[in-house]
Amino acid sequence: MTFPELYILRHGETEWNAENRMQGALNSPLTDKGLRDAARQAAILNGLDLTGFQFLCSPQGRAFQTAGLALGRIAADIHTDDRLREIGVGDWSGVLRDGLPVPEGKDPFMAQYEIAPSGEGFARLEVRCRAFLADLTGPSVLVTHGITSRMLRSIVAGEGAVSVPTIHGGQGCVYHLKDGVQKLLE
Repeated sequence: MTFPELYILRHGETEWNAENRMQGALNSPLTDKGLRDAARQAAILNGLDLTGFQFLCSPQGRAFQTAGLALGRIAADIHTDDRLREIGVGDWSGVLRDGLPVPEGKDPFMAQYEIAPSGEGFARLEVRCRAFLADLTGPSVLVTHGITSRMLRSIVAGEGAVSVPTIHGGQGCVYHLKDGVQKLLE
């Protein structure tokens, strides 16, 4: 399947990111660094020709706040789509990561999302992200979350797009995906 050209942004750092808490469907405000992250994304995007692009955002507060800061000067309309929300972490919403089980394996950080009690899990997240991508009608700028961004990028550009595990990857930068190739804009 081919996909339209995409620019994918992760929301800026939140208070809970800084505290190392699982957020999922819950929200916490952007930190001062998070505000700078969004301003950096705005500077990156301001240098691009985004004529004909649509602008889509997760409805969750941290992403919507980032979208306003990063896209406010370039987007006439920013539409929300619930499928861009962060992966659900069920019973672990709001819990400090340090108190959670750490599964063995090459990326225990990611494995926590898979084993979260009453969580969404990666299979359901992938179904949601594939449905979202299938509905895109043209080039788009997306403002979303860390794990949802990873899933979207792995679907569009393959597993190599997310091969380097990082807990806060994507804040303050923009991922450009075109013709199955990902490029990091910083």
